[in-house]
Amino acid sequence: MAGPRRVSAEEAAALVKPGDWVDYGASFNQPDAFDRALAARLDALGGGFNLRNCLSVRPRAVLEADPEGWRVACFNWHFSGYDRRKHDAGICRYIPCNLGEIPHYYRRFIERVDVAVLKAAPLKDGHFDLGPNSLWHRAVLERAKTVVIEEMPDMPRIHGTDNLVPAEAVDYVIAGDDAPTPELPNAEPTEVDRAVARLIAAEIEEGACLQVGIGGMPNAVCTLLLEAGVKHLGVHTEMLNDGIVELYRAGRVRGDEKVVDPGRITYTFALGSKTTYDTIRGNPDFLCHPVDFTNDPAVIARNPKAVAINNTTQLDLQGQASSESDGHRHISGTGGQLQFVRGAYASAGGKSFICLASTYERKGQRKSRIALNLTPGNVVTTPRSDMMYVVTEYGIANLKGMSVTERARAIIGLAHPDFREGLEREAREAGLIARSVF
Repeated sequence: MAGPRRVSAEEAAALVKPGDWVDYGASFNQPDAFDRALAARLDALGGGFNLRNCLSVRPRAVLEADPEGWRVACFNWHFSGYDRRKHDAGICRYIPCNLGEIPHYYRRFIERVDVAVLKAAPLKDGHFDLGPNSLWHRAVLERAKTVVIEEMPDMPRIHGTDNLVPAEAVDYVIAGDDAPTPELPNAEPTEVDRAVARLIAAEIEEGACLQVGIGGMPNAVCTLLLEAGVKHLGVHTEMLNDGIVELYRAGRVRGDEKVVDPGRITYTFALGSKTTYDTIRGNPDFLCHPVDFTNDPAVIARNPKAVAINNTTQLDLQGQASSESDGHRHISGTGGQLQFVRGAYASAGGKSFICLASTYERKGQRKSRIALNLTPGNVVTTPRSDMMYVVTEYGIANLKGMSVTERARAIIGLAHPDFREGLEREAREAGLIARSVF
C-alpha cells in the first residue's frame, strides 16, 4: 500500500466535516498544529463536531476558540486540571470508564471515529513512533476512517509492544512544531504527604511490585522508599512518574521477582520531567504496553507482592472511596484505581493502599475528608467490598474482614482528632456502631 500523503495542517483540518467525531488521543499525543488549524476554521466549518480526548497537558485551541461550546462538543476519558476547568465552564463532559477497558470500548461499542489525529515521532524504518503513551491509541487508529499523524521531533522513542504505527496505516502526515515534550511539575511533598508515605513505606517489602498513582502523596512514597533503602523492587504501573524513575536511577528497581516482564519496568504512559523522558528514551529496561494489558487485574495479580498506591479525596465510614468527583462536579476520573486495587489484592502477598489527608481547607474552614456519608452526588471509585488498607497521617487500617461496626471504628481512628467525637456520634445515630465484640 502507498504511504501517507504529506499535507499542511490547514489541509488536514479541512478533513473535518460538521457532525464528525474527531479523536485526539491522550496526554502529549494530542495534536497542536492540527488543533490550531482546526480552531482557525471553526467559522468556516458551518456546523459543530464532537471531540474525544484525555488528560490535556496544553490548552486545546478548538476549545479556546469556542468558549461557549457551540461548535465543539468535548468528551474526555480523564481530566487534567485544564480539562476540569473546561468541565466547570460546561464545555467538557466526562466519559465514565475503567481506564484499562477503553481499548475494548473502541473495538466493541464506539461506532464512529471519523478523523483520528495523534502526535508521533517522525517516520523511521517504515513506522511512526507514538512514544511512551500506548494507552488505547492503537484501538483508536483501528476504528478511524481517516488517520492523521502530526510529527513531533522531540517524542521519546521507547521500547514498547504496540507503539509503532506502520506508514501504510496512516492517510496523512503533517509537520508539528519543535516544542519540547510537555512536563508535569512535581509539587514538594507536604508533611502530611510524608507522614502517610512513611506508613505505607513501612508495609512495602523487598521484592514488591509497585503501582503508583498520580499525585503528591503516592509520589512521596517513592521518596520515602529511596530514603529507606528498600531494594529489589519491581514496577507494573499505569502511569510512569518521576518517583519511580528516581528509584530506578538509584538502583532500587530490578524486577527480578516479577512474573510479567521480569527485569523490566512495565507501564502504559509516562508523564513527568525531562529527566524521566531522557531516562526512558531507547532504554530496554522500560517496556510500554497498551492499557488493557497493564491494567488488567488478572495480569497485575500474576506478579507476587503487587502493591497499589492511590489517592482518594473522600472516605465514608463504611470504607467507600470517592476519588474523582466533588458532588456532581467531576474533577479527574476513575483511571486505573479500581483495577489495580483488585489486581493487587489478588496477587500473592499483594497489598492495596488508598491514601488521603484527613482534612482539607475550604473558605478558611477546616473540614474532614472522612465523613459518615459521601457528599451527595459523589461517585464511588472504590467500593467498600474492595477496600484493603486505608491510610491517613494518623494511621493505617486494613479493612478486609471487618464488620461495618469494626470498619467505622477503625476509620474514625484515622480521622483528625477534632472530628472523631462527632463522627462517632453520627455513626451511633446511624446504627453503624453497635455493641462491641465480646
